[in-house]
Formats: sequence, structure tokens, C-alpha cells
Amino acid sequence: MNCPYCGHIDSKVIDSRSSDSGRVIRRRRECLKCNKRFTTYERVEQSARLMVIKRDGSRVPFSRDNILRGIQVACGKRNIPEEVKERLVDEVEEAVHREYEREVDSRAIGERVMSKLREIDEVSYIRFASEYLKIGSAGELEAELAALRLHPRDVKQQQQLF
Repeated sequence: MNCPYCGHIDSKVIDSRSSDSGRVIRRRRECLKCNKRFTTYERVEQSARLMVIKRDGSRVPFSRDNILRGIQVACGKRNIPEEVKERLVDEVEEAVHREYEREVDSRAIGERVMSKLREIDEVSYIRFASEYLKIGSAGELEAELAALRLHPRDVKQQQQLF
């Protein structure tokens, strides 16, 4: 493991902890050259790669980074902690891997993300939905806002998310 500060290749593990139901190992390390500490995460890679079927019919490997990027863009400068975004991605990834073996339609992923974002932040949900649903007019946006008003989220539930 290369030190992110000085680039030295040797470090020692100070602490290891399992997290995310044992699927991720968090290691606290110390560089043997500069003595600075840093954290690494080890995640088990799925042996059979899940493929995502995109709208145009093409297939690409599942990427949690793509989901996180979409969520970060939708959240923009909203006051949503990074941990909440990461947890959302973890939940979507876990559900998709649990329900699909080899291929998953991108719509299934997008709908899960929209559902979770709706619980977290309505503005982020609308931003994500406008891109995902390809909302092209003010009328379509108004219809989505009207649907959102019909099913308000539970404020107490949102506070628990943060």
C-alpha cells in the first residue's frame, strides 16, 4: 500500500474493522517512512460481474461509482452529508446484487435511486428524476411536482437519515 503523503510502499496496519455487514474492511495504517496515518477500505469484488442493460441496449459492467456520481450531481450544493449519499449507494448496490444475477436494466437501478432520493431530499429527487425520466417540458415537471405533493415524505424519517 503506497502512502498517499510520501508515496512510500511500506506501511503497518494499526487497526482493522469490519463494516457494512462484513463486506468492507476498514484499515487504519501508518507509513513506516513519514509516520503519517491514513485509512484504506477493502471491498469484496463480486466474482460474476453484473451487467447493466442501458436504454440503447448496450451492456456495461455495474459501477457503484456511476450511481454515486449521479447522486452527487443531483444533490449539488444541498446540505446532504457524504455518508448519506454513500449509504444510499450501498443500499441500491446491495438490493441490485441480491435481486439480479447477471443482468439488470438501468431503469431498475434508476427507480431505486429515485425512491431513496425522494426520502432524503425532494430537490435532489426532482433533479435526478428530471434527468432520469427525461423530463422535457414545464408541464411534465409540474406533473412530477404534483405527484410529489400528493405523497409528502415523513419529516421525522428524514431527520433520522442525517
